[in-house]
Amino acid sequence: MEIGVLALQGAFQEHRAVLEKLGAKVREVRQVKDLDAIKGLVLPGGESTVQGKLLHELGLFEPLQAKILDGLPVLATCAGLILLAQKLDQDSTQHLATLPVTVKRNAFGRQSASFQAAIQVGDLTNFPAVFIRAPYITQLSPEVQVLARVEDKIVAVAYQNQIGLAFHPELSLDDRIHQAFLAKVAAYSSKD
Repeated sequence: MEIGVLALQGAFQEHRAVLEKLGAKVREVRQVKDLDAIKGLVLPGGESTVQGKLLHELGLFEPLQAKILDGLPVLATCAGLILLAQKLDQDSTQHLATLPVTVKRNAFGRQSASFQAAIQVGDLTNFPAVFIRAPYITQLSPEVQVLARVEDKIVAVAYQNQIGLAFHPELSLDDRIHQAFLAKVAAYSSKD
């Protein structure tokens, strides 16, 4: 079971390390052919504007969007959540637009306002969530499941094959979110 990690910019190495520690085979996605064998995909944190631009320049945008719409399991963190969002709050930019939510960028403040909080994420209790220039979700469609909130702000959701997080699970020492994602990928792969 091979997991792709979008490796154009951002915290892809940290995700790779966690996934490999859990026994997954990881492929860094930098070009269209890298999408061929993957059974799941991680969209890492970083700069969503840069990542979105590179997706287009490298011809990855349409094939990646098609794979997600076709059911490929995706774990998106911070900038990855912004890439998936159908809308951005007070911003006309649109990237992959596969997740029916509206996201507010840098919603918790600048880099100096970064923080960590122990939160409930779905069934996972006391998860040490790391927020760095984090977005949050301001609106969502009824079929989107809220997994976590901080200060009454939605910071984690699930929708069909997509998990969107405003925080960085790869920066904590807790690998339960990555474990849950790998279980989702295994369930998806067993349908083939």
